[in-house]
Amino acid sequence: MANKLLLEVVTPSRQVVNEEVDLATAPGADGVFGVMANHAPLLATMAIGEMHYEKDGTVVRLALSGGFCEVSNNRMTILAESAEPVEDIDVERALKAKERAERRLQAAAQAKEDIDMARAQAALARAMNRLKLAGRE
Repeated sequence: MANKLLLEVVTPSRQVVNEEVDLATAPGADGVFGVMANHAPLLATMAIGEMHYEKDGTVVRLALSGGFCEVSNNRMTILAESAEPVEDIDVERALKAKERAERRLQAAAQAKEDIDMARAQAALARAMNRLKLAGRE
């Protein structure tokens, strides 16, 4: 594993990535950060956004929705609420989630509904992230 980083991305339902990579970038709560082999130890909170990693010249992109990251001893472990490779994104489902979140936010703005604003805004951000990565902004 010389000059490689073991990347593990795990969600509550499955292990999404378990590979040796050259570089990984992730959307931290304080901004996007990159990790390569021999990186200093790090703990970070993840945000909704694009994560990608490079392996032998190939770039793999994922839609990441929050969680935590630990970097130590040439290993980067991300415990994510959800993580989807771009090719696995269900565009129709994301479009429906976007429309549903927008309706809830609009109803709340018109004081028609008492909703959890943070939850609705997070749902909209997740849907928009998926659509952006799928090329359907």
